[in-house]
Amino acid sequence: MQHAHVPSVTDAPVPLRDEQRRRMYQYLATMGLRTACFIGAYFFDGWLRWVCVALAVVLPYIAVVIVNAVRPPDPAEGITPVDSRQHRLESGR
Repeated sequence: MQHAHVPSVTDAPVPLRDEQRRRMYQYLATMGLRTACFIGAYFFDGWLRWVCVALAVVLPYIAVVIVNAVRPPDPAEGITPVDSRQHRLESGR
């Protein structure tokens, strides 16, 4: 006799709200670093100025890629088809 898989608390995914908040903080931190690079480009001279300018140009792309990197969908949580009989029972019709 086979036993059904019992989910564990450690198997639970991070709530969407927490994941969105983490990604928002990562984006804001990257944009803060970009702002610091713009300010640094004004005050520094020579090669350090050009490093700051290069980072200020590249960081928005990096920030967007990080923000859009969401967790992949879990195939075990896939959409299961609902037959019309089950739908009627759940909707009370």
